Amino acid sequence: MVQLIVGKKGKGKTKEILDKVNGAIKTANGNIVYLDKSSKHMYELNNKIRLIDVSTYPLRNSDEFIGFICGIISQDHDLESMYLDGFLKIAKLEGKDVTDTINQLDTISNAFSIDFIISLSMDNSELPEDLKSKVIIAL
Repeated sequence: MVQLIVGKKGKGKTKEILDKVNGAIKTANGNIVYLDKSSKHMYELNNKIRLIDVSTYPLRNSDEFIGFICGIISQDHDLESMYLDGFLKIAKLEGKDVTDTINQLDTISNAFSIDFIISLSMDNSELPEDLKSKVIIAL
């Protein structure tokens, strides 16, 4: 399943997603991956969570980002969930429609039983109507 944490920049989405991922590791049966635009939050994550700094990879667009996600999944058969902080930046979707990429993640989620928890710098009112049901936290 895909879950969204939405809110404008500076509203506290990163704190919310960090709290969720650190809480999830306590009951996780598989591996958890945290994707971010830097390694700034490395010391705020439980050491059992794999942090991937997406900015170190030469991704140019959202299609390459989806391929990147699939590559991570193909290498870890115990992957349970992925937390994506700063989604618009890491997925190369700043100023673009997020619907198709999130729908692709939903398809991947269903195919491989992996949950995606995404922080999205958009106000709930700006979100496309068909994605509003995926919102778990609106700041």
